[in-house]
Amino acid sequence: MRILVDADACPVKQIIEEVAGEFEIELLFVVNPHHHIESRHGSIVLVDGGSQAVDLALANMAGSGDIVVTQDYGLASMIIARRGMAIHPDGWLYRPERIDALLMQRHLNAKARKAGFRTAHARRRAAKDNEYFRNKLRRLIEAHVSGQNLFDE
Repeated sequence: MRILVDADACPVKQIIEEVAGEFEIELLFVVNPHHHIESRHGSIVLVDGGSQAVDLALANMAGSGDIVVTQDYGLASMIIARRGMAIHPDGWLYRPERIDALLMQRHLNAKARKAGFRTAHARRRAAKDNEYFRNKLRRLIEAHVSGQNLFDE
């Protein structure tokens, strides 16, 4: 098991690094050259600056049992198809039975924006959001190590 992070706009990089260190799990932050990040525990994987380069690299790198942290529904669907686990920085798991609905919502929101409508903006992160993510990531790792399937809940 590894943790791979869509690190271009990830608000929980430090938390991921701390949890990966606790469990001694390999950690890869994947970024394009437009973002500069540093890591004490993980490795930085730099990909080209193309619009979907990070997502494609992550989809190709992730395998069965890997955890991918991403806000991107399209990437999450590719990870699920590869039998990986995808978790949103807000702490919720992308579930196979819900991914189609999320992709449809993304499509409808894009159409609305293109037509000039405004879609809802994300609220500010609070300390409780970070703690919720930390707990969910730990639980996901512990469940995977023990052979438990969180999708059965």
